[in-house]
This record gives sequence, C-alpha cells and structure tokens, in this order.
Amino acid sequence: MAEYPWQQALWQQFAGRAQHAHAYLLHGPKGIGKRALAERLMALLLCRSPLPEDACGTCKSCMLLAAGTHPDNYVLEPEEADKAIKVDQVRDLVSFVVQTAQLGGRKVVLIEPVESMNINAANALLKSLEEPSGNTVLLLVSHQPSRLLPTIKSRCVQQACPLPGREQSLAWLGEALPALSQDERDELLTLAAGLPLAAVDLQAQGVREQRALVVEGVKKLLKQQASPTQLAEGWSAVPLLLLFDWFCDWSNLILRYQLTQDETGLGLADMRKVVQYLAQKTPQDKVLSVQDWILLQRQKVVAKANLNRVLLLESLLVSWSALPGNG
Repeated sequence: MAEYPWQQALWQQFAGRAQHAHAYLLHGPKGIGKRALAERLMALLLCRSPLPEDACGTCKSCMLLAAGTHPDNYVLEPEEADKAIKVDQVRDLVSFVVQTAQLGGRKVVLIEPVESMNINAANALLKSLEEPSGNTVLLLVSHQPSRLLPTIKSRCVQQACPLPGREQSLAWLGEALPALSQDERDELLTLAAGLPLAAVDLQAQGVREQRALVVEGVKKLLKQQASPTQLAEGWSAVPLLLLFDWFCDWSNLILRYQLTQDETGLGLADMRKVVQYLAQKTPQDKVLSVQDWILLQRQKVVAKANLNRVLLLESLLVSWSALPGNG
C-alpha cells in the first residue's frame, strides 16, 4: 500500500486514535496521495489484529481486502472517469450501510471524488452521513471541497491533507522517476503545479513532449511561420485543459513581468524569451482582455461543455498572434 513521507505526521494522528469519527472528509489538491491515505486508513479500520501503526496485512480481513472481496468494504466512484456519481449508485451504497457487518467488525466506505455526486446523489447520501448504521466509517475524498454541499461537509470531520514541499517532492520523484535528470524532474514538477503524483501522471502521458510541441508552435505562430489552423490540427493529441492551463499561465507571466520587470519571474526556460517579448510589445489592457477570454473558455473545458476543439484553438491562437502591437 502506497505511503508518502509528507503524510507521516497525519497518519500517526489517525493511527493513534482510540475512537474514530463516523465520517472523514479528506481534502486537498489532486495529486498529493489522498486516495492512498484513505485506503491505508480503510485497511487499518477493517483489520482484526492491527499493529501499533498499521493494518497487519495477514489477518482474514486484510487478506480479503487485498483480494478485493471484503464483504464489509464498499468503494463508490464514478462508473466512467470524469463522469458523475449517480443517485442509483448512492442508493446501492445506502442499502450496504444499513446491513450488519458480515465479519462482525466495522464496515468502511470510501467515496472518491465526492464532489462528482450530482445534487440528487448528494442528498441521498446525507441520511447515511447523519446516522450511519452500526459501526460504519465513511471516508470521503475530495479534490474540490468548495463544490460540496455544506450539509455534507458539516457531517464529517474535515481533514486537509498535507502538501509536500518542493524539496520533498523532488526527492520522492527521484525515486519514482529515476530515469529522468534532476532538471527534467524539476520541470515536470513545475508543470504539475508542485503536485508529485500529478507529475508522475503527466510524465506517463508524455507531457514534456507535448509541451515542446506546443512551445515550438507558439514560436512559429509569432514569427508567422505557422497558421492557427495548422497548429490547432497539429495539437490534436494534447489535452485541451492542459493547453488552456499553459496559455493561462503565460498570460499571467506576461502581466506579472509588465508590473514588476522581474526577469526571475518569467516561468519555465522554454517560454521566457517569448513571455518577455510579448510583455514588452503588448498593451496591458489587451493582455487582460485575452486572459479574460482564456479563463472563460477554460471554465467551459472544465465543465465538459460540448466544444468544437479545432475552432476553439484557432480562436485562441488568432488572439495570441495579435498580441504584439496596438491592433
């Protein structure tokens, strides 16, 4: 079971409790190991012969959990990635909660991500949170707790999960991705907003190659060596949200440089010269206007709106190519 060094102090708090709450809300950004923490706690809560700080791993309960056949364990997540948890799924969970534990110990439920429940599903869960039946513990994992109903949050012990520091993250990435150089791991962690598990996921999807492709395209666009249409079609493999995150970041860096003239705040090396050039050549109100548009479109991407990808990227690139100058 995955253990992360930045969770050690919090884990000792959990492991040292004689009594547990009936519901915990473990929250924090995606990519810091909340699911692993919840699974470790689930194993400890179900274990019949726990060690001082962990599940034993060898009792009948631990063996059943490892095999994925524990009758008193229930994991609720979307049926498809990035989709909602539906009310019917929650009703199935509620009927599990009211049953007696088959092994005579606790029942433990893990829900992730809890904010993916639609309003009907969330309301269906409330009664179980209010009065969980028997010895039941619910572990709710959330990447965006601000999206949860206040009534759900108020029925849980809320626990912010610790964020690793940059040095700690880089040390961990050194073990997780030994084939990369220190500079490559540093760049990857920056692209993952400092979140080490997210960095590993980004590496697996080829983010550094995707970033190189996009940066090269932006430079060609500004030199008028490539058209918005060519680039929009050439970037078909790059996730839309990643593209909008990068352009949002670059517009932030342009504005920051315009305000501070601080050359140490120009972001990753691959775009520093471009950011500085655009900051010097573009009126600030124009940068703000383009940034507003980028943020608006990014919200639509996050909300999974039905967007025409190529047209959206063409619009982005047309506005970006028009940044330098007064037009």
